Amino acid sequence: MYRAFFLALARSETVRRLLMANPLTSRVVRHFVAGSSWVDAASTVETLLDKGMKATVDYLGYEIHSVEHADAVVVQYLDFLDQIKKRGWEKDVEVSVKLSALGLGLRDGEKLAAKNAERIAQKAGEVGTTLTIDMEGLPTVAKAIRIVKELRKKHPHLGCLVQANLRRTEEDCRSLSGPGSRIRLSKGAYRPPTQASYTDKHDVDLSFIRCMKVLMEGEGMPLLATHDPVMIDIAQELAAHNNRGLDDFEFQMLYGVRTFEQERLVDLGHTVRVYIPFGDNWYSYFIRRIAERPANFFFFLRGMISR
Repeated sequence: MYRAFFLALARSETVRRLLMANPLTSRVVRHFVAGSSWVDAASTVETLLDKGMKATVDYLGYEIHSVEHADAVVVQYLDFLDQIKKRGWEKDVEVSVKLSALGLGLRDGEKLAAKNAERIAQKAGEVGTTLTIDMEGLPTVAKAIRIVKELRKKHPHLGCLVQANLRRTEEDCRSLSGPGSRIRLSKGAYRPPTQASYTDKHDVDLSFIRCMKVLMEGEGMPLLATHDPVMIDIAQELAAHNNRGLDDFEFQMLYGVRTFEQERLVDLGHTVRVYIPFGDNWYSYFIRRIAERPANFFFFLRGMISR
């Protein structure tokens, strides 16, 4: 009930306007969002790199209502990639993008988003880094998987997020985890229809473990997006069972969440990549972080009260 309530809020335009207009809210949001500009994100990235971590940056831009808006997002990402190269970060910093930001929801959106994603993937390859495609709600998943498979014909290292709360994901892991592939496995931050998903936390956990097993046994690079200590322990066991070294998989975590655990895993020799969102359109992302953990909601309340 708690999670469903906040995921519903993520779709509320009224609440979005109220929170985004409140200057106190944006200050608390900085715990989870690196800032509004590339300069803010770069400062955060630099701090994390100094701690031995890697990063993936995701631009939370404006709502996409036209082809021109989508093209502007692409131009932004091309510039971010130039900045990554200029700073010499290409081995440690990649970019993530949601296909909705590239026009997936527009007319002929699948074709448009594929073309725009290819432009970013091409630039990332030239720079020497990689692009990961983030998944969104269930209605877009099949389209996103098709786009990823097509782009991988030219860009085999293109990353892809999959969500363990979907019943289809274990099979998606099998079909996507070929040689050179990079699969980011998360539990899922969206609320899909019950017939297509696992709704019980225990069932989602079991699905996550099955998907990890598929990825660890596959030929690609498992990117395990979890803060769950049980899942982290099981991941280490599966890696050892499949003769994977510390460089043969990654832990991926969110900016502002379990920072001490991020540092602990780095100290153990693991690769830890931190997901760094930035930009002005932070509302939906922030509400989903609150939906994931009650502790995040109480952090938000404490921050508002203290302000």
